Amino acid sequence: MTKGSKSKTIKVDYLARVEGEGALYIRYDDSGVREVQLKIFEPPRFFEAFLRGRDYLEAPDITARICGICPVAYQMSALHAMEDALGLAPNPALHALRRLVYCGEWIESHTLHVFLLHAPDFLGYPSAVAMAADHRQIVQMGLQIKRAGNALVRLLGGREVHPINVRVGGFYRIPRVAELHALRDELLRARDLAMDAVNWAASLPFPHFERPAGAPYEFVALTHPHEYPMNTGRIASSLGLDIAVQDYEQHFRETHVGYTNALHSEHIGYGPYMVGPMARYNLNYDRLSPLVREVASDAGFAPFCANPFQSIVVRSLEVLYAFDEALRIIDQYQQPETPYLEAEPRAGCGCAATEAPRGLLYHRYGLDQNGKITDANIVPPTSQNQKTIEADLRLMLPGFLHLPEERLRRQCEQAVRNYDPCISCSTHFLQLHLQRESDA
Repeated sequence: MTKGSKSKTIKVDYLARVEGEGALYIRYDDSGVREVQLKIFEPPRFFEAFLRGRDYLEAPDITARICGICPVAYQMSALHAMEDALGLAPNPALHALRRLVYCGEWIESHTLHVFLLHAPDFLGYPSAVAMAADHRQIVQMGLQIKRAGNALVRLLGGREVHPINVRVGGFYRIPRVAELHALRDELLRARDLAMDAVNWAASLPFPHFERPAGAPYEFVALTHPHEYPMNTGRIASSLGLDIAVQDYEQHFRETHVGYTNALHSEHIGYGPYMVGPMARYNLNYDRLSPLVREVASDAGFAPFCANPFQSIVVRSLEVLYAFDEALRIIDQYQQPETPYLEAEPRAGCGCAATEAPRGLLYHRYGLDQNGKITDANIVPPTSQNQKTIEADLRLMLPGFLHLPEERLRRQCEQAVRNYDPCISCSTHFLQLHLQRESDA
């Protein structure tokens, strides 16, 4: 930290609990916040260009390499988009298996964030390792829950990180009934722990923050008439949007701003919006299982959440839902006759959106008559949330400026972590520059 007569800067060089490389710059004075910039300075990775000329079957495995935390999400959006282009419609059994592997990824990703990345903020520790010294049972609970998610992804995906078993049309190999049933006991034990985790998360001390009535969040997520959304559905919002996924690019656009290499997304005519667990929960509460709604009610957690600091509770509820849904699928599972549907390459364009742990993940691909990719467009959740993160900081900082600088800095970092930003495709630390200017 440095201090000058007219300004002072707080600089954090290493923040390990954000997945990816980025920086946050905030300039303010006694009258309020002048400037907020969430900077993602990782050079462009050119995945969309890299995909051009590749065979359509390669897209799920190539795009999975974009992220080591949510590779299943990239695979699912890619293969659904390809199937849209090729006119494939996997049967209900294959659809259920895809939900099952997605359950595994939600458990893995949410548990990592809840227990190892975000919980230390609420309990006042610099890391999960430091937190474990005083809260060993909490950390152990998180690791046990995550291990069950790993088991699901390993069985369905072939391995825990960057699965290799999903493909356009279905799976390379489908599990036998006995293999899935062998997971039941571990999933049941982990579901009990997930219920405990919800109650623990709901008891954490939350900073108070809600948007003013004139600037509410616009929550955007998939909705489905019969399912809590994962793979399919329409795109809806809390401001009344209700569109087919094919119309996504008519309603949302990405723009480049000079201080970051990641594009900013906005709802055309409306502005910033929020994707992720809070959006899913608020738009799809009635699609959660009865058990999850009951646990939420018992914990005193309302069906609508407007405080982003409480997103840790929503993630915990989605972990519980993922276990409940996984057990339902396993109990009803009947092995499909064939692991995948064959497709004939043809020229066309296909798009899809699925619900990554951090929110809506949109893919669009163009194919030539030989099934080679001619163009691609990928819009990740963090790109869609960036403007909302900055807006949150502008709105919440005036209420926190009375805090000592070190605590103010931590509050800013915690606000960013509310979104579990997957800058991780690129970064391993966040640099925060908090600058105060005098009125002179």
